[in-house]
Amino acid sequence: MGVRGLAATTFNVIVGGGIFVLPAIVAADVGARAPLAYLVCAGAMGLIVLCFAEAGSRVSLTGGPYAYVETALGPFVGFVGGVLVWLCGTLAVGAIARACIDSAAVFWPVLGGGVGRSAALVVLFAALTWINTVGVRQGTRVIELVTVAKLLPLAVLLVAGILAAPAPAPALASAAPAGTTTLGRTVVVLVFAFAGVESALVPSGEVRDPARTVPRALGIAMVLVTVLYIAIQYVAQRVLGVAGLAAAQGAPLSVAAAHAMGPWGGKLIAAGAAVSMLGYLSGMTLAMPRALYALGRDGYLPRAVAAVHRTFRTPHVALAVQGAVGLALALTAGFERLAILSNVSVLVLYLLCCIAAWELRRRDVRAGGIPFRVPGGPLVPVAAVVVILWILAQATLRELSVMGVVIVVCALLFLLTAPRRRALRPASLP
Repeated sequence: MGVRGLAATTFNVIVGGGIFVLPAIVAADVGARAPLAYLVCAGAMGLIVLCFAEAGSRVSLTGGPYAYVETALGPFVGFVGGVLVWLCGTLAVGAIARACIDSAAVFWPVLGGGVGRSAALVVLFAALTWINTVGVRQGTRVIELVTVAKLLPLAVLLVAGILAAPAPAPALASAAPAGTTTLGRTVVVLVFAFAGVESALVPSGEVRDPARTVPRALGIAMVLVTVLYIAIQYVAQRVLGVAGLAAAQGAPLSVAAAHAMGPWGGKLIAAGAAVSMLGYLSGMTLAMPRALYALGRDGYLPRAVAAVHRTFRTPHVALAVQGAVGLALALTAGFERLAILSNVSVLVLYLLCCIAAWELRRRDVRAGGIPFRVPGGPLVPVAAVVVILWILAQATLRELSVMGVVIVVCALLFLLTAPRRRALRPASLP
C-alpha cells in the first residue's frame, strides 16, 4: 500500500456517519463558533497524527496502534491498547447504528422511535451479522458498494448550499447564541468525527516504505477531512441559520438539503447518509469481531469465542457476540452519549500511542530505513499528551469512570488468564 492508497483508506475510515449528525450538535453547543471547534479539534488531532506518523514509520507490524504500544510499553499496556481499539469501535457502531435508523426515518417515520426503532435495530444487526457470517467476500462486497455513497451526497449538498440563498438575516441574528457548552466539551464530541486513524493503520505490515508513506498519507487525509468538515458545517449554517441547524437534531444535513433543493434533496441526503452509515457498520462488523476472536484465541476470553464455522470458516461466535453487544448499546443509549464514550476510549488509546511514539524515538526503534522524525524532538509528543489530557478533562466523572472500569477489567483478565496463555504458548510455536 502506497501513499495514495493509505491516504484514501484513512480518509474513508475517518469520514464515517458522524458528519451527517454532528453539525446540529455542534451548532447547539457553541452556536456560530462551530467552525472554530472543528479547527481546534483538527489542531489537536494534528499533533496526535504526527505521533502516529513517527510510530508508524518505526514499527511496520500489522496491528497498528496495538503494535506500537506493545513494542514500546510492553505486553500489558499493549493488551489494554488492543481492548481500547475494540471498545471505541464497538461504541462507535452503536452510535452510528442509531444515526442510521434516524436517517431512514426520513422515509419511514415509524422508525423514528419506540418499537419501530428497536425493531429496525434488531433487523439491522441481525442482517449484518448474518452477511459477515456467511463469508468475508459477501461482507467486503457490501463495503465496496456503499463507499461512493459516502461522499456523493456531501458533494451535492456543498454545491447546492453554496448556490442557495442564505437564511434570512433576522434568523441569523437570532441564531447566534454562544451556546451553552464550553468549546472544550464540544471538542470531546467532535473527536468522534476525526477518529479513525487507529483503524486505518491496523494493516501497517502491508504498507510500502512506511517511513515515507505513513507521514505523507496521514497528512493528506487529515487536511482533506478538515476542509470537508468545515465546508459542510459552513454550508449547513448558511442555509438554515445557527438556530435552525441546532434544532435539526437527528438528520441535520437532510433538513439543510431540503431547504436548499426541495424535498427531493432532503431525501437524497437522507438516503446517502443511511447508505454511508450502513457501509461504516458493514466494515466495523467485518473488523471488530476479529479482535474478539483474537482475544479468545490468545486465551484472554473463553476458547469458544475463537470458534470457526465449519462451513463458512468465519468466527461465527465472535460475530454473534459482537452483534449482541452493538445492539444492546444502540438500544439503550443515544448517539451523543455513545459518541462521547467512544471518544474517551479513543483518547486514552491516543494517549498511549503518543507516549509510545516518544519511547520508540528514545530507543531508536527502526522497522528498516530511516524513520520519520517529528520536528521539535519530544516537544510534539509532550504537546499531544497535554492536549489529550485537556480534552479528557472536559469529560464528566461518570464518563471517565467507564475507562477506569475498563482498565481494571483488563488488569484482572491479564492476571487471571496468565496460566491459560502460558499453556497455549507452546502449541503456537512451530
